[in-house]
Amino acid sequence: MKKVLLLAIFTLASAVMYAGGYRVALQGNKSLAMGHTGVAVVNSAELVFHNPAGLVFLENKLNVSVGGFGVFSKIAYHNELTGASERTDSGVSTPIYAYASYQATDWLALGLGVYTPYGSAVKYDDDWAGSHLINNIELQAFYIQASAAIKVNEYFSFSGGFIYATGNVNFNRNLSRSLTDLEGNRSEVTIDAKGVSNTGWTVSAMFNVSEKFRLGATYRSLIRLTADEATAEFENIPNSPGTPFADTGAVAELPMPAEMTVGLSYEFCEKWLFAFDLNTTFWGEYESLDIDFENPAIPDSFNARNYKNSINARFGLQYEASDRFTLRGGYYYDQSPVQAGYFAPETPRNDSNNYTAGISFKVNDRFDIDASFLFVHSIEVDASYDYYLDGGVAAPFGGTYKTNAFVPGLGLTYKL
Repeated sequence: MKKVLLLAIFTLASAVMYAGGYRVALQGNKSLAMGHTGVAVVNSAELVFHNPAGLVFLENKLNVSVGGFGVFSKIAYHNELTGASERTDSGVSTPIYAYASYQATDWLALGLGVYTPYGSAVKYDDDWAGSHLINNIELQAFYIQASAAIKVNEYFSFSGGFIYATGNVNFNRNLSRSLTDLEGNRSEVTIDAKGVSNTGWTVSAMFNVSEKFRLGATYRSLIRLTADEATAEFENIPNSPGTPFADTGAVAELPMPAEMTVGLSYEFCEKWLFAFDLNTTFWGEYESLDIDFENPAIPDSFNARNYKNSINARFGLQYEASDRFTLRGGYYYDQSPVQAGYFAPETPRNDSNNYTAGISFKVNDRFDIDASFLFVHSIEVDASYDYYLDGGVAAPFGGTYKTNAFVPGLGLTYKL
């Protein structure tokens, strides 16, 4: 059996994809409010994701950060030549995170986290103009990460960690642009894979140049999710002799690419903190979305993706307005990994400008309430997918895509 698979893995509770490809940039309310920076910021257990090496510099013995987000997004498609238009209806998705760190000794800290770095949820109307490519997709995946950080001295620390990734995927599309049953219902296939899992690792380091200036770096490895027991169910198949489309099994695989983040933070004017992160996601691993069925009579499906690596710059500011209130704001430019001619509607990600803001309220010495807000404004793009074959003949599908999302978030920080 060949590898089959579907598009992507994705976030807990069906979070919407944004942040290039099927990357989801919702790993903490404090960090998101500062433009999704954090690799050189020491302020909470959110460091478990951004840079575990910094856990040894937290002031408290125990730190816990938990929270979630409400994701509201819309994708609009229009083709001026054909007049076809479509707007997605993905509802509201609610990705969550939970981190905890424990200062075991003066030089050793342990961290544990559950978070959702990749994901996608897109739902078009059935039989829309691009239904031969996708009707809907729901990807659910999350990482469980355990890390240990070691302080070499007051200036330098490093960390290593183990990652367990698991998830599900459900994907539906029509079999072609024209195939129907006798009643005229479009023929379609649904592919479902559950309990897909694999492991990976992460390493990080932090260097305190001075009391006010920090440098940080984090690397997360590539993880490939392979489903050995995916299923393919066919509907509205013509009742004619020789029709090969019958329910069958499949094998599925998809890469969650490695990523490297480096950055800095600088405290100035007593109450201000500036942060900058530069993130590289190695999307070049996602070369093709290929579907092959256990039943050899069913034609294989090969779908080129050829993503490119993407580099994203992130900026954040924090201001301690009072003993109880801390204000944050940020911006990051999200570069799409999709190349010209490979713009498929299951991950219609074009370059975007992302604006963030947030606030923390100190309830007492142990509890903070954290809130954040993200507005994603994708740059309108005229794009196409040129590699779909209809009867062996290339049948490009394209149009104008607009994508916007707004994401409120709420979290809680506990220190002991």
